[in-house]
Amino acid sequence: MERASVVGTVALSSTGPAEHIVVDSACSATQLATGEPTLSEVIGIGVDGEAIPTILERARDSGRVTGLVTDTRLTHATPAAFAAHVAHRSMENEIAADLLGERVDLLLGGGARHFAGRSSVAAASDPAQLSAGAFAVTSRRGDDRDLLEEAQAAGYALVFDHRALAAVPRLPVLGLFADSAMEDGITAARRAADPTRTEPTLREMTEAALRLLESHPEGFFLMVEGGQIDWAGHDNDPGMLLREMLRFDDAIDVVLAWAEGRDDTLVVITADHETGGFSFTYSGYDVPTPEPRSGRAFLERPYHPNFNFVSFDVFDLLMGQTVTMRQLFEVFDAREDRTPEVLVEVVQDLTDYRLTEEQAARVLERAPNPLRVEGHAYLANEEGPHMAEASPFYPYGEASIIALLSRALATQLHITWSTGTHTHTPVPVIVVGPEAHRRPFDRLLHHVEVGVLMQRAMGLRP
Repeated sequence: MERASVVGTVALSSTGPAEHIVVDSACSATQLATGEPTLSEVIGIGVDGEAIPTILERARDSGRVTGLVTDTRLTHATPAAFAAHVAHRSMENEIAADLLGERVDLLLGGGARHFAGRSSVAAASDPAQLSAGAFAVTSRRGDDRDLLEEAQAAGYALVFDHRALAAVPRLPVLGLFADSAMEDGITAARRAADPTRTEPTLREMTEAALRLLESHPEGFFLMVEGGQIDWAGHDNDPGMLLREMLRFDDAIDVVLAWAEGRDDTLVVITADHETGGFSFTYSGYDVPTPEPRSGRAFLERPYHPNFNFVSFDVFDLLMGQTVTMRQLFEVFDAREDRTPEVLVEVVQDLTDYRLTEEQAARVLERAPNPLRVEGHAYLANEEGPHMAEASPFYPYGEASIIALLSRALATQLHITWSTGTHTHTPVPVIVVGPEAHRRPFDRLLHHVEVGVLMQRAMGLRP
């Protein structure tokens, strides 16, 4: 698809929370949504614990319609921060109730397990009965509220697959397309043309959102999240990272094409934070041999750089990755004999990457958990993957083995990762729209300021 012709501004924004240097998604999204500084891991509340009105809520109160779209769960940190107010991002059942309670007109994403009632799931003859056959539904609710029933009673159209979404004629709409998160970008790309596919793509959800929101005379606010870019960074998974970025880029194309030529729309593209510290880097791995060239300067000395400065062919390798590193380990874990030799075999079967038995042995090595905290959600295990000196920066327990494999493969891809968590690195802010509203973004910003500027552009605050 040819990219829409647009004029925009590119800025940088720091993301840190009120009292620390590095941010999590909940805090960062809250700062973007409210224009107020706040604390780590909170949703829609300030440093004093009180709820702060979000841009979505202010837009709703001004007469506009509103929407949230994500390829993760609707109850996950970023979409939640625009329409929920809870003490911690893990309170996904309460977040689901808030999303409906705040009357968001359009909700598209995963996370059915936080909307479906326990009794309704228990009474269903088939786990997919509550999703019209699209996927198996469970319930993670600690109460017996059935938010699917409540949404329907409140007038929401319920849709569970991409065909129903394309046909839905009106707002409000609650689209739930997976029990938890939606498919990753690699899987979604592979299944895009599959006639049995039920999940909409991020592009299709964005197209549907614009179709349903655009006719409202007072205008609209819409947040679209490519949320699994972050997950690829946590796993240090380069092929997934590329596919997730392309998936989000496809959704951006839809928005820019829709906004082209309009003088009433501001498009703001940014990230909650940077994850993983990814970079391509030159190295001493596979140093090139001397290469004859025709220019006079190379007659006596062939072109021969000292290091490998990375060929663009690396993108062919990354695009050729047909499974995520997490899926690769699911295949490995299903094997009866989980030895280094078997891990080498699985990598060889499922990817074009090369892994030695020595590398595989290091990936599978276990060690006492040097960060153990009794009762901690992630750090309670007595042992885990042997991350050595990197342990503090890979705190997600057994999941760290995924990053260990990614790091073992990184040399041949000329990639370095600095962490399995977030960094304080400023993120781009790309703004497209009328110059008067675009110009204030043209400087070094903080996400709190980005939040304020978005609200000012919509006339929601002075």
